[in-house]
Formats: sequence, C-alpha cells, structure tokens
Amino acid sequence: MQFRRLGNGPLQVSELSFGTWLTVAGGIGRQQAIRCIHAALDHGITLFDTANQYGAGEAERVLGEALRGFPRDRYLVASKLFFPVGDEPDHGLSAAQIEKQLDRSLGRLGIDCIDLYQCHRYDRETPLEETLAALHRAVEAGKIRAIGFSEWTAEQIEQAARIAGAHGLTPFCSSQPQYSILWRRPERAVFPACARHGIGNLAFSPLAHGVLSGKYAPGQPPPPGSRAASAQMSQFMETAGRHYRSDYLLQAVAQLKPIADDLGLSMPQLALAWILRRTEVASAIIGASRPEQIAQNVQAAGVKLSEETLARIDAAAGNVTVWE
Repeated sequence: MQFRRLGNGPLQVSELSFGTWLTVAGGIGRQQAIRCIHAALDHGITLFDTANQYGAGEAERVLGEALRGFPRDRYLVASKLFFPVGDEPDHGLSAAQIEKQLDRSLGRLGIDCIDLYQCHRYDRETPLEETLAALHRAVEAGKIRAIGFSEWTAEQIEQAARIAGAHGLTPFCSSQPQYSILWRRPERAVFPACARHGIGNLAFSPLAHGVLSGKYAPGQPPPPGSRAASAQMSQFMETAGRHYRSDYLLQAVAQLKPIADDLGLSMPQLALAWILRRTEVASAIIGASRPEQIAQNVQAAGVKLSEETLARIDAAAGNVTVWE
C-alpha cells in the first residue's frame, strides 16, 4: 500500500480506503462486515469511511466493534453528518446538530476523536459561518482532527475557504466526490477549486456502483447476490436519470476488459488505477462484501497507466461518460 497526504491537513491516508455504506446497506451481515474490515487492515488500508446515517448508526457501531483492540495509530476514522439518522427529523449542519451528532458518533464508534469529520452535503438553511465555527470548536476541543465535505460545488468550496481564511477558522482539507471512469464531473470545477485551497479528494463509487467490475453483461440479468439484483441496492445504480445497467452503457464498459487484460489487471484494478492517476485524489474508497475482493483491489495501488492506455480508456467509455 502507498500513502498520500490528504490536502494540506494533518492526515496521511492509504491510496485505497474502505467504505462502510455497502457493508451495512448491502445487508452482508455483521460478522462478514467485520471480516472485511479486518481484511482491509491486513492489506494496509488505514482510512475507514462511515457516516451517522448509514444503517441509522449501525455502520458506526460495526466499524467501532471491528477496530476495537487494534492500536489507535493503525487506523483513521472518517465519519459524516447532514442527513436524518433513522426516524429522527433533525438534519443539517447547525451548531447544535454538529455538537449532538458528533457526540453520538463518537459514542457509537467507541473512540475519543474522529480523524476526519465531513459535511455529507451542503446545508442551504444554515449560515456557513455557523457551520465552520462549530467545526472549528470541535477541532479545538480535540474531538476531531480534520474537516471535510462531500459533493459540494466549486462555488461552495470557494465560499468556505473565504470564510475560514477571514475568521481564522479551521480550513477544509478533504472533499469526497463521486468519481469514476463513467462519472468525471469533478474534473471540471471541483478538482481545480480543491487544488487552489489545499483540499484533497476521497473518491467514492470508484467502480460506478459495481458496473466497472465487469460483472454485468448487456442483455443479461444481474448475477445472484450482486448489487443490481437487490431491490434495495439497485435504486442507487440510477444517477441523474441514467441507469447504470443500460445495454448501451454496459456495451461500452465491456470494451474496457481487453485493456485490463493487456495489462494483466482485473477490471476493478484498472478502474482504481485510473482514479489514482490524478494528483488531486488522495484515496479511492472501496467497498466489499467478501475479504478476497479487498485482496484483489489493493493491488491497484501503485499501478501507473501509460498515456496510450488512458487514451484507450477514453475511447472506450467516452460516449457514456458523464462530464456535466
């Protein structure tokens, strides 16, 4: 495993990190989730990403249980807040909500400090000054080490940087955008805004909801046990009105397999290496339902793709890639 600095912040993160959304929402079971988390540790992954919302807090509890007993300096925990947790109506990034949800997350995780605390979305109902001041107080109190956000626009990133700079508040060091061969929106404005302000990126859904694993074939039903075969999980495979399992898209994805084969890589390894080619990306967040998936995926760390290979990937996926 190789490591990168997360923006200008205090964290050094593994090039691949482990996300807990799939382990809970995918319903693989508590013990299997813990086995996957332990496998990630065994293969050099140090950053574990979760959120208070995942499984109404269950993801944080499972992650805390899995990490208990390991030295605290062996792993980094990233969590998030914004969305309602379970049946609670409260949400957002107000000072009161940050204080409440942070303490609850710390309790579920069973730790004294969250390494990276992220705003899961932008809150249009709370003044950004209030949010940043509350996060700064939490850093000063030692409850969190660094702060970040997920799926913010370039304009929102610029606004936050101006406010933090003007008031001497803790600056963001982390962005968590969706990013993959099939979803390149961050390249237009988010990556440049992050680069201007010393913010690193943690790419989520690097395999495009599993499509870039190559497991789905045009005109064929999804394999049993796959994400697309789950009524609960398949709803997330439709983004911006375009279904990730359309034959048109899957035919384009199939053209990536010969490229991976020529390099001696699996499809997931190719997709992850493609993401890690960007200096703006500190880590790609992977999920897994089986420990052996982690063993395979971590081999993408350190793989360098030639300009010729990148051009072949663009040619194969160009017609189905989302840019805007």
